Amino acid sequence: MTAAPTRDATPLADPALLQQADRFIRAARYGAAHAVLAALRRRSPASGDVGQLTARLAMAEGRTADALAILDDAIAAEAARPALRLLRAEARMQAGDAVGAAVDAAEAVVLAPDDPVAKAILGLSLVDAGAHEDAIACLADAARSAPQMAAAWRGLAEALSRSGQQDAARNALEDGIAAAPGDLGLRQAAMMAAMRARDFVDCVRLGTEARATGLVDACVLGLLGHALSKLGRHDQAGDAYHGAFRLAPEDPYVRHLVAAAGLLPGEGRAPPEYLETVFDGYAGRFEDHLIGLGYRVPGLMREMLQEGMDAAGLGRVLDLGCGTGLAGLMVADLPMEHLAGVDISARMLEEARGKGIYADLAQGDITAWLGATQALWDTVIAADVLCYFGELEAVFHAIRPRMHRGGRLVFSVETMEDGATGWRLGSQGRYAHSPAYVEAALRAAGFAIERRRAETLRHEAGAEVQGLVIAARKVGADA
Repeated sequence: MTAAPTRDATPLADPALLQQADRFIRAARYGAAHAVLAALRRRSPASGDVGQLTARLAMAEGRTADALAILDDAIAAEAARPALRLLRAEARMQAGDAVGAAVDAAEAVVLAPDDPVAKAILGLSLVDAGAHEDAIACLADAARSAPQMAAAWRGLAEALSRSGQQDAARNALEDGIAAAPGDLGLRQAAMMAAMRARDFVDCVRLGTEARATGLVDACVLGLLGHALSKLGRHDQAGDAYHGAFRLAPEDPYVRHLVAAAGLLPGEGRAPPEYLETVFDGYAGRFEDHLIGLGYRVPGLMREMLQEGMDAAGLGRVLDLGCGTGLAGLMVADLPMEHLAGVDISARMLEEARGKGIYADLAQGDITAWLGATQALWDTVIAADVLCYFGELEAVFHAIRPRMHRGGRLVFSVETMEDGATGWRLGSQGRYAHSPAYVEAALRAAGFAIERRRAETLRHEAGAEVQGLVIAARKVGADA
């Protein structure tokens, strides 16, 4: 009996070429990877391995939509292959689709229940989706099964932190460092967690250990310098900053810290990248920390607003650099039409949104945002915002066109103690100003001071931080 004829099987992809394409992608040699993958597709057009590498290449080049389309076709052909679903989960996370990523990762776990990588990717997607408790369970299981997988430990720490378990998050990072001592990202994350907890001694320990093992980059040295500065060890901080600057001379975060240490001329303002990094990491403990320092600015600004408020109230109010909403909360019960806030930190805005007092919240650098918006305001408040600007003229000039006729600006600044003129960048990364300079900058931008008070703004490192709270009015021919 003669066997029925069969179609030729699809040729298997050449393993050596697959490995070569993988190496090229990892080395960011994308042109070479394209050439190898083109050869593989000619030989094995239906290969799932080739589709997987082609999608990885598209993701590496930032072509997420192309990667998703490739993976959709590959999964339709090989639905039982967990690696394809895991890669599509990563692509969906790259595209901002946290829910879709979690669905793909969960299906991969069903297909490969003992695969710690699948559980780790599911956990990471659940973190992005906000399902923190489920994420913790997945990532803890992945970390136990594959303790050398640094990404699982970092994800576990992030999930614990977002669920409010800060001490447990720090412990997870310590466990991760012990299990994967060669991972620089774990050490960076542990140092950032110590900084957020204001445990500067532990941050110095972690940075010193990283440096002793040879695992250093500009981030580690910058954080080490920042922690040393907070402990008053300024000479050692300067050495760490200098090392960070050698490794990353163009990094704006590093440059600002080096300038604060007096090793570079101070720039005219703190870079937006620096502010976003600092306050995203600081958001969860921001209010508790400030309250512990005897922070008085929101209450002082409320008094200033009440003193100059007419029967119509405050009108439309903009809270510049609103942070977690401390100043907004302090004034929200005063008569007004509308309260909006803008801040550079997404994590700070999450905290502000939870207070339920703002009609609108926007993320952005305040000067860039003011230049882009067309909205007008009757009252603008800026609590502890201008301490991140040395040169104030540009800020005041950006605010004035966004104010209605006769609008009021109420803000705080830190002042220099030695009677110096102009402005100066301090070792804490904030700027102090002379009263004469602030007044001149206001006049140049078309404001007249109505009220000015010299006050203690808060306490820091056992000393009073002195400053001014000022109410100014928009003046001039168009006011």
